[in-house]
Amino acid sequence: MERKKLKLSLVLLCVILIASVFPITAAADTGPKESVNITFENMGDELCYGTLLSKYDSTGPASVWNGEDEYARHSGNYPYEVFDYATWKAFAEYEDADGYYFLQEGWIVSETKQLNWTYYPPDSFKILLYYPETETFIVSGIYERYAFDTYYTVDMDGVNISSVEYDDELSNNDQLEAYRSYQYKQELLSLIARIIITIAIETAVGLLFGFRRKNQLLLLFAVNTATQIILNILLNIVNYRSGQWAFVMIYILCEFIVFALESAVYCTRMKKLSPRPKKNRFYVLYALVANAVSFGAGLLIAERIPGIF
Repeated sequence: MERKKLKLSLVLLCVILIASVFPITAAADTGPKESVNITFENMGDELCYGTLLSKYDSTGPASVWNGEDEYARHSGNYPYEVFDYATWKAFAEYEDADGYYFLQEGWIVSETKQLNWTYYPPDSFKILLYYPETETFIVSGIYERYAFDTYYTVDMDGVNISSVEYDDELSNNDQLEAYRSYQYKQELLSLIARIIITIAIETAVGLLFGFRRKNQLLLLFAVNTATQIILNILLNIVNYRSGQWAFVMIYILCEFIVFALESAVYCTRMKKLSPRPKKNRFYVLYALVANAVSFGAGLLIAERIPGIF
């Protein structure tokens, strides 16, 4: 009977992981999310919109306009969009010499001096800026995502935005140059934040399961610290070197391994530390619930603080 319940717990975890990694809707996504982050140095205060042109006509929920007015993503149709109709139309009518697509995503980069695409950014892209006051486009060459969180910096010093206008000749000349500027310190801080949040959540779940003795809490801390450090470092390395699909497969495999390891440790060590030991299924259930709760909490935090999860 106990083995059957253990198998049922494993199946349930499998369902949770698959539903999380391959969501039905964008709002149900999970785990760390890839991003492309562009910083513009020496940019003036003139109103400027920016986007990333994509090699493909869609990525995640973002896609090229299908020609139907109701799906034009400007503030007239969608109040939360940054583009007004005139700006959206300018981007939609832009014809890239290399056939890269405008996917109706955009930012007012003159306000923050940054362009952060934090949800399914294109793998191959161009940086496109638009100054509506002068109807000026400035475009970059082709760049690639090179890491899970990809960082580029563009130095705007010397770029004459008042004298450049879009035409066929311009579209073949790169006006913007970007260089890689991976934020190792920021990624380390995000890694530490993910580990601390996960440990705090799983410890809180442990308290609800009755693990309140000092030696029990120390065990939870030690196990979660070890598994989370190994898991996050491994995932970052895999994604940096092998891409998204390898990341997803390793992510699923690692979640199973973490669950199995934690279950084994709790069924042995935690049981010995408990004044009234329970059956193994109790400790397996804790491992399942703790991992599921921390997974879901990571999802909610990621929506509010992109880049941490």
